[in-house]
Amino acid sequence: MSKITAAITAVGAYVPEYVLTNEILETMVETNDEWITTRTGIKERRILKDPSKGTSFLGIKAAEDLIAKSGVDPSEIDMVIMATATPDLPVASTAAFVATSIGAVNAFSYDLQAACSSFLYGMSTASAYVASGKYKKVLLIGADKMSSIIDYTDRTTCIIFGDGGGAVLFEPNEEGLGLQDEYLRTDGVGRDFLRIEAGGSLMPASQETVANKKHFVYQDGKTVFKFAVSNMADVSERIMQRNNLTNDDVNWLVAHQANKRIIDATARRMQVEDSKVLMNIQRYGNTTSATLPLLLSDFEKQFKKGDNLIFAAFGGGFTWGSIYLKWAYNA
Repeated sequence: MSKITAAITAVGAYVPEYVLTNEILETMVETNDEWITTRTGIKERRILKDPSKGTSFLGIKAAEDLIAKSGVDPSEIDMVIMATATPDLPVASTAAFVATSIGAVNAFSYDLQAACSSFLYGMSTASAYVASGKYKKVLLIGADKMSSIIDYTDRTTCIIFGDGGGAVLFEPNEEGLGLQDEYLRTDGVGRDFLRIEAGGSLMPASQETVANKKHFVYQDGKTVFKFAVSNMADVSERIMQRNNLTNDDVNWLVAHQANKRIIDATARRMQVEDSKVLMNIQRYGNTTSATLPLLLSDFEKQFKKGDNLIFAAFGGGFTWGSIYLKWAYNA
C-alpha cells in the first residue's frame, strides 16, 4: 500500500473591492509613494470597509470561491482550520461560524493563531490530519481583517497591511505528491517587538487602553526586519539542503508577503532566480494569514503537476518556518 501524503487539490481566494493606494495614504499620514514602494514594494492594499463584516466574511468568500471552482460538496469536508490573527470574537471560534456558513455541516473546526505564520503552521496541521488516514478533506482558510487593528495615524504600520482571505483543500494522495517536509520554529524573544499590547489577559480592555491606542498593532520595524530576513532565509535554505534540492529543482518560492526586500533576500540565499519568486505584495500589501493562499490563487494557472514549491513565512512571536510541497494538479 502506498504511503498517504496530503496534497492541495483546490484553491480559492477573496479580496475586498476598496483599494487603498499609496496616493490615498499620502493624504492620511506623512508619507509618499516613492518612500513606501522602495522600502516595502507595496503600491496598494484592499480594505474591508463595511464595519458590520469581520474576518469570517473574508474566509467565507474565499471558501465559497474554492467550492465553486472545485465542485466539492461542503458536506463532505471533514474539518475546517481557520488561520487568523483577527478572529471575529475573542472566545467564539471564527472557524465554527465559517464552517456552518459554507455548509460544512459535518466538519469540526477551530482557529489557529501564529501571526503571519498562521497559514504555514495550518498547512502542517492540515496535512498531518490527512496523512493520518482519519480525514479525507481538510479545508484550510487563511484570512485577516488587518484594518480592524491598524492605527491609520501611525505611518509605520498603516502603509503595510491589507485585508484578504484565501483557502486550500487538502486531500489524500498516493502518488507521492503534496507536503514533503517542514521545518517550523518559534522564539519568544519576539514577543515585545510585534504585538498588540491590550485586549488579552495581561491587559484587559479599559477606557485607558482604548484612549492610549493600545489595541492597535505595534511593530519595531528594524528589529522585525532583521529577524525576518535572517530566519526566513535560514529555514528556506535548510529545507532545500534536507531534501537535496538545488535551485534548479525549485520551481516556485511561495514566500509570505511582508516586505519585498525580505522576499528578495530569501530568494538570494536560495539562489532562486526572480522568475520563480511569486510576488503580489504590490497589489495587496501584507494580509498576514492570507498572503500564502492569495499567492496560490493568483498563480495557480502557472503551476504544473509535480512542481516543487518552497513555502516560507515569518511572524510575530516570533514564529517562522518553511515547507516543501509538490503540486498535485494542473489547473
